Amino acid sequence: MKAHTASLLNAIVLITLSAWGFFASGMASISALIPAVVGVLLLGCYSGVKAQNKVIAHIAVLLTLGILIALFMPLLSAVRGGDTWAALRPMIMIATTAIALVFFIKSFIDARKARAQ
Repeated sequence: MKAHTASLLNAIVLITLSAWGFFASGMASISALIPAVVGVLLLGCYSGVKAQNKVIAHIAVLLTLGILIALFMPLLSAVRGGDTWAALRPMIMIATTAIALVFFIKSFIDARKARAQ
């Protein structure tokens, strides 16, 4: 899988599961939409990442890393609250975000090796 594909998949998962969590909570917390906002930003970066634009790819990596770290707070809250479905959503988002981050790092390493040759 290419980095741009992993990022696109991650963006779709972030938007979908964040919206699901927002509506499942009775629209009680607008902060539940933060991953959706990041997902939309990642969608905006998609064409630049696909075209291997370094600046846009680095912005996408920073967004991905930031949301990966931020997703641990709702996971901890859901685990403390004992809500399985509420815990499952951030766990899936963390998994797809971590996978996207791995593919970003792999693409950066591959690009560096290609430049060295």
